[in-house]
Amino acid sequence: MTLDAPVLRNALSMTPGASPEGLETVHSLLCRREAGAFQRAAKQTGQDGEELLVACTQEQSLFLELNAQTVGAASVAERPIRFVNIRETAGWTRPSSVPDQPGTASRDAMAKIAALIAAAQLPAPAPVTTVTYRSSGRCLIIGDANASAAAARLLEDKLSVSILIDRSGGTLPSSHRHVVRHGRLLGIAGWLGNFTVQWVEDNPIDLELCTRCNACVEACPEGAIGFDYRVNLQACKSHRTCVRACNTAGAIDFGRDPAKIEESFDLILDLSAHPSVTLHQPPQGYFHVPTSDPSRAHLPGALVEAVIALRELTGEYEKPKFFDYQQKLCAHSRNEQTGCTACIDVCSAKAIRSDATRKGKNRLEAQNAGGVIVEPYLCVGCGACSTVCPSGAMSFTYPGPADLGQRMRTLLQAYAHGGGQNATLLLHSGKQGAARIEALGRAARAGRDGVNGLPGNVIPMALWHTASVGLDLWLAAIAQGAKQVWVLLTDEEAPNYRQALAEQMAVGQAILHGLGYRGEHLRLLEPGAALAMLDAALQGAPAQGPGNAARFTVQADKRSTLELAIDHLTEQSPLRSTHRHGASAAALPDQIALPHAGSPFGNLIVNASRCTLCLSCVGACPEGALLDNPEQPELRFIEKNCVQCGLCATTCPEAAITLQPRLLLADEGRARKNPRVLNRTEPWHCIRCSKPFGTLQAIQSILEKLSGHAAFQGAAANRIKMCNDCRVVDMYSNPNEVRITDL
Repeated sequence: MTLDAPVLRNALSMTPGASPEGLETVHSLLCRREAGAFQRAAKQTGQDGEELLVACTQEQSLFLELNAQTVGAASVAERPIRFVNIRETAGWTRPSSVPDQPGTASRDAMAKIAALIAAAQLPAPAPVTTVTYRSSGRCLIIGDANASAAAARLLEDKLSVSILIDRSGGTLPSSHRHVVRHGRLLGIAGWLGNFTVQWVEDNPIDLELCTRCNACVEACPEGAIGFDYRVNLQACKSHRTCVRACNTAGAIDFGRDPAKIEESFDLILDLSAHPSVTLHQPPQGYFHVPTSDPSRAHLPGALVEAVIALRELTGEYEKPKFFDYQQKLCAHSRNEQTGCTACIDVCSAKAIRSDATRKGKNRLEAQNAGGVIVEPYLCVGCGACSTVCPSGAMSFTYPGPADLGQRMRTLLQAYAHGGGQNATLLLHSGKQGAARIEALGRAARAGRDGVNGLPGNVIPMALWHTASVGLDLWLAAIAQGAKQVWVLLTDEEAPNYRQALAEQMAVGQAILHGLGYRGEHLRLLEPGAALAMLDAALQGAPAQGPGNAARFTVQADKRSTLELAIDHLTEQSPLRSTHRHGASAAALPDQIALPHAGSPFGNLIVNASRCTLCLSCVGACPEGALLDNPEQPELRFIEKNCVQCGLCATTCPEAAITLQPRLLLADEGRARKNPRVLNRTEPWHCIRCSKPFGTLQAIQSILEKLSGHAAFQGAAANRIKMCNDCRVVDMYSNPNEVRITDL
């Protein structure tokens, strides 16, 4: 791999936050014959109090060991050492221009190397709050007798093991080494250190009293009792010879009713054929290994991994709190009416639940009811909730959008300064996604499978989870110079994540096409296991992007970032450009229709003939998109604020509101940001004092609905047409009014 030091230095010197220092000399064998250069740099950066960046991840352990052995070098605790992979991700590629020189970096690949180095120089994101798990090592093993007993022997020296046998067959150990129960599993809830397990115990044999003398096995004429000491009730003919044989221990009682048992555990090892917890993302502390007999000579690899992990899960453990939730922005519910359920629907860990109801809550809790509840102990950090959240109430924090946006902008700026063209941002997970990219680079270097490696213009950006980045950052990337944004999916993504990402991409692509940008800008890559399929998926013609890259900073608030990106993309629209120059092209449209699924933008259509201007929708709107007018009966709307949650439509007693997903561009986008009137009418005037109150539609609707009410018949119906004051005066001044004192 040949590195062009002048290109790298120039690109890094022009990129904010990056530094070309240390690139006076480039190294190709820093881990071998040039190790002295690393040691000198380790000493110098320690003296200067600067971080050290090494563009190699393969020999990370060696470099850390060299640093520790270098006299005068600061420790990594005092001066961190960072590592970045530029070999598999950029250097090992086969550019079409030089197909016979796989080790020579192309222009785009060299620009990509500069981008990767620049991003690696950024400061580490701010630390996030953590969630603490506490485990005392109470482990429940679920399975048949053989599998459970054998697994228990692997764990008993480190954990307090209990066994729940959920099927007949097998042999229990003759000694009471563990608590053993027979039962039919009902459910498992909770997480590491806090599992609740429920089962029905319906075995006539009490395994705690059973001495394993086998007298019952010998006595049963039907063979309904085996060495698992569970009675097969279908085979049992009620001779009860086993009861008489167990007279001394008294462990068998057919008169005992099935009992529902609930106990708490810290850890679960589920050896059932099918997992008892069927979530795509099971909770921490739950391990499922479908095996029938772990006592055989060769243990399944999954069981070995589970046993190793379980043996270490005692004590206290911390994990990041991956999300931040702002209830005041949440569009899930108001007044027990439900609107947006996107985060609840997408969460594969079932860590999010509704908090819409007021039942069972005290007065203060009921006043604050609404929104959702996120269980941080169940959250596994996929970030899909923040991706689908239209309001920005849910945001991913590991790292947050501002840090991700800074890294993204740095990558694109350094790539452009290095002379790279047609930048494509490839978002991938830091585990399986990174492993596949590295494998592709190695195959390209070795000339295997006919693959070319990661194209020079494809810039990889590792994420904690691919579902954690959505429409706001995708459009920001396009605005800031990327021609395309691709997301590489692996087995890590749940099916509902894939659907959510596809829906968000459909919205983003509709916006870009509506603004006149040609090509496919947003794409999900699902290439399967074969490297050749991944290599083929990474090929494609570049899409059209804005003429000038945006310079805005990605905001912590999702809606603000979306507005910045859309404003820039609108300003740079090819339709606007060609129209200005008099070319034959359509002008910028007044609106862009968006897909119904996942759209965070849209209009409200109000049926004026049904709307009574009761303004219940104004009170229900969590985003301030609907407004009243204190001067007259009027419903106003700020389309920019609308998240299409539907709370206004579900709250409206007249079913007068319809959602219309779209992006409004009229009046240079100002129409979307300024209030406009959806419905107005003249106020109704009291028939006694002429004071204005209510509206004509509201009075007519009330008259119609109360036409059969006994209290509003004849002249009494006129009270509906009176203001509050006159209604009271009429009631007390009417000589024919029945009073309670007359009864």
